[in-house]
Amino acid sequence: MAERRVNVGWAEGLHARPASIFVRAATASGVPMTIAKADGNPVNAASMLAVLGLGAQGGEEIVLASDADGAEAALDRLAKLVAEGLEELPETV
Repeated sequence: MAERRVNVGWAEGLHARPASIFVRAATASGVPMTIAKADGNPVNAASMLAVLGLGAQGGEEIVLASDADGAEAALDRLAKLVAEGLEELPETV
């Protein structure tokens, strides 16, 4: 299982707009993955309700994980998006 541990780069955390950006990017990656707080239970990264339910705050560590084909590249891109608080999925890492 591939995983990336990153700190949430959006000051407001994974709430409303940032959560929407993240979920769209996770879905667009085409790779099923989970997201969790560092010591929490993983949830579907493509589910808006699940991501909002995490209550991840700015600066808090989260864990992205997947065991699907193409997981390494997809996790790298999503980790960059979250860590840097970007507005869209980066084209290259």
